[in-house]
Amino acid sequence: MVRLLATSVMIAVCSVAATAWLAARTTSSAIQQEQGQLLSSDTEIYDAVIGYAATHPNWNGVAPTLRRLAERTGRRVTLTTQSRRTVAASSVTTAALPVRASAVVDPLHTDPALLPGGGTDRIDPRAVGPYRLTVAERKHLRQWAGKILACLRGTTGAATLTEEASGRPAVKLPDSALDGSFVDQGCGLDQLSVPVGTEIGPLDRLNTMVNDCLERQRQPRVKFGMDFVIRTKGDAQTARTCLDTARRDQLTPYVAPAALLFVTTPTGSAAAPGFRFTSANTARIAGVAGLVLLVTVAVTVVVGTRLVRPLRALADAARRPVAEHQRVPVTTNDEIGYLAAAFNDLSQRRERVEGQRKAMVSDVAHELRTPLSTIRGWLEAVQDGIATSDQALVDSLLEEALLLQHIVDDLQDLAEADAGQLRVHPEPLRVRDLLDHVATAHQARADTAGVSLTTRVDGDPELSGDPVRLRQVVGNLVSNALRHTPSGGSVTLRARRAGDQVTIEVADTGTGIPAEDLPRVFDRFWRAEKSRSRRTGGSGLGLAIVRRLTEAHGGTVTVTSTVGAGTVFTVRLPV
Repeated sequence: MVRLLATSVMIAVCSVAATAWLAARTTSSAIQQEQGQLLSSDTEIYDAVIGYAATHPNWNGVAPTLRRLAERTGRRVTLTTQSRRTVAASSVTTAALPVRASAVVDPLHTDPALLPGGGTDRIDPRAVGPYRLTVAERKHLRQWAGKILACLRGTTGAATLTEEASGRPAVKLPDSALDGSFVDQGCGLDQLSVPVGTEIGPLDRLNTMVNDCLERQRQPRVKFGMDFVIRTKGDAQTARTCLDTARRDQLTPYVAPAALLFVTTPTGSAAAPGFRFTSANTARIAGVAGLVLLVTVAVTVVVGTRLVRPLRALADAARRPVAEHQRVPVTTNDEIGYLAAAFNDLSQRRERVEGQRKAMVSDVAHELRTPLSTIRGWLEAVQDGIATSDQALVDSLLEEALLLQHIVDDLQDLAEADAGQLRVHPEPLRVRDLLDHVATAHQARADTAGVSLTTRVDGDPELSGDPVRLRQVVGNLVSNALRHTPSGGSVTLRARRAGDQVTIEVADTGTGIPAEDLPRVFDRFWRAEKSRSRRTGGSGLGLAIVRRLTEAHGGTVTVTSTVGAGTVFTVRLPV
């Protein structure tokens, strides 16, 4: 029961947990994918709008850009002033704008987290203002950069040419050349950063504005180039703040004014588009659930088959004919294993009882046939005049009749015991008197056989039992001992009390019983020597009756024997 319940709970828990875990993973992946697409759309919109603001002094022509973004992302894009007056929108709607804007579009104060490249500079690099080079300047610098690039490739092995938003070319060195060991070797890379005509005036004015700011802050003057990198002996943070402020003042006339960006659904709702599974995600979750179901069914079938197989074997064995005496393998140590072991034991006992029944019928027929055949033969001889009916013949026929009567009485006693109808009439009795009575009854036979018959009782134990049945028990044991003890041997009756039991022993110095025969001595019609006749070996029912009568008194009988040394039968009876 525990294994069945544990298996059921384990299968249920594992299947539910696996389904939940896989479904959660798949759902989470799908949601992350959808959220990633939404974030990518928002980033694309912000980058495009901030790029427009950085390259245009106003928002007059931004509407086509907003419409293209809306078509590509499936969102509605609206730009308003700081006072929430609409500047441009990707589509017309009467829905009110959300309370909170998606972002503030200001190329001079950007949000690096919303830009593809990230970075820490809050000024959009596309806002170049007065630093935008003329066509001729771009061409000249590009030619010069090409020569530098060719020279560097011969020394560094790799270098690329990029172009900044202002049109100024820039040479990008490989990461391996940025470890401090790079040497220009006369390629003139530093000359590429020298300001040209368009840049000289704005750069000088920017230096002046920065130094005026530093003087007000009582900081030393600085000078920087087109890379806007300040090297100062004063406070670097103050210098950087003055530079950013001066650059914003210088670029303000060249960029669009700050605006509020609203990215909403096509209907104008502030909520992001509702999450919905794509067909691929739906198929993935269905496949995962089907796989878990398949594994669960397979495990259940395997476990169920293993649990049912022993029961099926038991059922098949039980349906076989009784005569086959089937056995089933015991493969487990649980209730099914116990049932299989009990079935095997029952089958074995049934086979043994069946064999004993057949042997008993044969033995009974044999035991009854012999005296009956003798009686019939002599009577037919007298009838035919072959024999004379004298006293000797009558004595012989009477002896045969007494043997026949003895066998029938023994069989009746065993039949009553088997049917549970064997009754005992207990009364207080002294064990010493019981043994003396039995010894006196068998003394003549012992003297004839030349066997010493003695009794020995420790103390004076008493018990409650049927004196007739107990004399029959001890008498059968003494008779059996005298029969198997040669002349000159001895038979001893011993008794003593041990706790709540009285132990009676009948010990002889006879031939003994082999160890392999000891388990069968109490079987019916069994004789240690098959060659013995019923006259010298008895009917084979005496010891069987001893066991039944002892059990009727609530006691037990056991035997120990050594071949050539003797045998001891021990009867233990409750006081």
